[in-house]
Amino acid sequence: MYNHFCAGENQVEVTSTISEIKRMGFRGAILTYAREIVVDNRTEEEVGKGMLESKNETEVEKDSGIEAWREGVLTTVEMVGEGDILALKLTGAGPAVSETLSSGKPLPKQMVEALAEVCSRAVERKARIFVDAEQIKVQPGIDAVALGLMRQFNTNGRGAVVYNTYQAYLKGTPDVLAKHMEIANNDNFVLGVKLVRGAYISSEPRQLINDTKEDTDDSYNSVASGLLSQRYRDFGKGGGAKFPELELFLATHNKQSVLAANELQQSRVEMGQPLTKIQYGQLLGMADEVSFGLLQLADITAKEKGAKGMAPTEVYKCLSWGSLGDCLSYLLRRAVENRDAVSRTKSEFSALKTEVWRRLKSTVSP
Repeated sequence: MYNHFCAGENQVEVTSTISEIKRMGFRGAILTYAREIVVDNRTEEEVGKGMLESKNETEVEKDSGIEAWREGVLTTVEMVGEGDILALKLTGAGPAVSETLSSGKPLPKQMVEALAEVCSRAVERKARIFVDAEQIKVQPGIDAVALGLMRQFNTNGRGAVVYNTYQAYLKGTPDVLAKHMEIANNDNFVLGVKLVRGAYISSEPRQLINDTKEDTDDSYNSVASGLLSQRYRDFGKGGGAKFPELELFLATHNKQSVLAANELQQSRVEMGQPLTKIQYGQLLGMADEVSFGLLQLADITAKEKGAKGMAPTEVYKCLSWGSLGDCLSYLLRRAVENRDAVSRTKSEFSALKTEVWRRLKSTVSP
């Protein structure tokens, strides 16, 4: 299971995996250091591999959890290249950071300095940064950190370098996104939006989650459509607020969602309408029929309309790296998400056959 879902335990293994991803036609890799803390909201218990069990106020200044996170993430930065994306899981820095995120207190100075160092190094390597969504207990704190980084790095001349992650399975997400769009307008930065359905359903308070999967699908597709159409809530509508500078990354395994988004984007190209930059991503080891299907669709569209008549279709694979212990929580979430894997096997097999044929044709074509 580790080899199927994780990129490797060291730099040699990870860079080899990334090279293979790009060789298959993907735009790049989203790489994250897997270490994290998981909070069970039903018991308030924190669990995490390699984390310190407790921390008093005098110890926070020299927190070994933050330093271990800093070293691990800086190692991760050196594995990504131009066009790749570094994903940050803030709770991986240990209980001191997790506590400040959940309480609304400022991050420890040591963590602020670590984030500045990590983000600056990623920019030097021409990589972007995703701030991962986590459990609702810490999410408001994570949002505040992400918005602060966007103010610093997402200038109008540079575009979205830092993205925040929005989970469509939470009832409050559409309102949170609208608030962040207002902040981006007021503070004059480009809002980076990574849209996911969510992966913490087993440990979140049930009343905060959409009542049905269909509700989550509707929320996801509605947000994506609104951002691509540049008409979301009152933003972009006559008499409403200005639609902010915004870039969108759809991280989803849902074939209908990505096809609908791609179709909408291509139709806006044909009609000469303003575009929101969009890219797509799926996890390593999952939804290959979606990933390869997008690559194949891009090939078909390019042949039919030519490169100038289409919006670019750029697809990424999301990879986690670390020891088995570091990756344990990540692997458990993948196991939950793969409960319906059997139902997808036939479509994945068909997609893989088509992808093999696509590569063979590209090899022999003049």
